[in-house]
Amino acid sequence: MSVLTISTRVMGKRQPLVPDWQVPWPPDEQDPGEPLTLRQLLTRIVLQEVAAFQERQESRQRVRILTERELESGLARGRVDPGGRDLHQAVNPGHAVATALQAFEDGLFLVILDGAEQRELDRQIFLQPDSHLVFLRLVMLAGG
Repeated sequence: MSVLTISTRVMGKRQPLVPDWQVPWPPDEQDPGEPLTLRQLLTRIVLQEVAAFQERQESRQRVRILTERELESGLARGRVDPGGRDLHQAVNPGHAVATALQAFEDGLFLVILDGAEQRELDRQIFLQPDSHLVFLRLVMLAGG
């Protein structure tokens, strides 16, 4: 199965916002021959990330028994976390998708797929077995 590698960068910074991650591609529900638009790709990525966030939230609600190594590691970092808390951070997947698409349309970030900037949400795109997608957050300048 192919994977899509995703990177996040900020204009003017060398370090990425978060480490690169990979998602299996194509998703099970997609026919490999089906055309794909940038809008659909962004929607699927946002929905996958919302699901991953919700899974992390659920795992933090469970109290875990920590091993001696986990305790020592937590003490060295200055934080021992056995879980068992509910942060009440609800995310509406539809709103998350709408926010991401609006941010793209407002020019808050660029999407670069396999080295080529993507400018249109409804234009067909083609993913390769080893495609690389970069989200480049732009920094707004103040002044006039």
